[in-house]
Amino acid sequence: MPNNTKTLPFFIAALLLVACKPDEPLLPDETPYVLTVPYGFPPLPVPDDNKLTAARVALGKKLFYDPVLSIDSTVACASCHLPQLAFSDTVPISPGVADRLGFRNSPTLANVGYLPLLLKDGGVETLEIQVLTPLTDHNEMDFDIGAAAKRLMQHNNYVQMSLLAYGQNPSPSVIVKALAAFERTLLSGNAPADNPDTLAALTEAQQRGKQIFFGNVAKCSQCHSGFNYTNNAFINNGLYEVYDDPGRFRLTQNPADVGAFRVPTLRNIALTPPYMHNGSLPTLEAVLEHYQSGGKQHPNKSPLIQPFTLTPQQRQDLIAFLEALTDTAFLNNPQFR
Repeated sequence: MPNNTKTLPFFIAALLLVACKPDEPLLPDETPYVLTVPYGFPPLPVPDDNKLTAARVALGKKLFYDPVLSIDSTVACASCHLPQLAFSDTVPISPGVADRLGFRNSPTLANVGYLPLLLKDGGVETLEIQVLTPLTDHNEMDFDIGAAAKRLMQHNNYVQMSLLAYGQNPSPSVIVKALAAFERTLLSGNAPADNPDTLAALTEAQQRGKQIFFGNVAKCSQCHSGFNYTNNAFINNGLYEVYDDPGRFRLTQNPADVGAFRVPTLRNIALTPPYMHNGSLPTLEAVLEHYQSGGKQHPNKSPLIQPFTLTPQQRQDLIAFLEALTDTAFLNNPQFR
């Protein structure tokens, strides 16, 4: 029999070369992300081309907290959306790169995946597209999305995470999809007001405030309804007689939309001052005073905005109920940090 001992090492080496081709694509990790939808919430809408996986959410989370996506690497998504504040900010208008002020007040990202339209004027239809707004805005992160992808290519950890998440190197598509995937996991629905046994979960003042909230005097629930305490409508709430920011009119050019903004969620509302699209009202007391007055006389003001009267005690009770919409489990969730 012929002696093949000498050829064996060459055969093994050839096998190793085939198995370890440097250009062989790394298959994505399709392990699903375990999403806990709060009780009473509908299923979370997720696009077919960006299903939630553990790898995608992990990549999006890393990008969310990393200033690498801003032109000078000083501003991250989390710079204006702080987790301890229900992913909102403390100032009327958040500063971006070079301390340039943005356009509108930073909203909470709690339950943002449920919004049918994004931004305060409804100008964006998907979270994936919305991500581009702060990334490319001159006053926010001021970066070209293509240049951002090239920058990520210089970081081996981002290359590996991108391959695991989407089976491809960092790209504009990967960036927006990963950030959107992470933001969809930011679900908040475990506040004291969500407890079915409200007698045990709410104080007496909060229970009285709940009756005022859903009652026929303040009528808060006409706009702030449903599981997310918003009807997602765009209304003019009479904040001004003349609006510097025309709101939804910027998109539609319909005069009836001047001063119209999306009704915000009230979840974690006690943690997200200042309020309104421009952060012009510093406290919940100021917001309540505005609505009690019936607002300013603007031709587009919603007919739902009518003056009403509450006693000082009723005002305190209503604010106490709004404070019962604070979800401490959401604020302290380590998966979001």
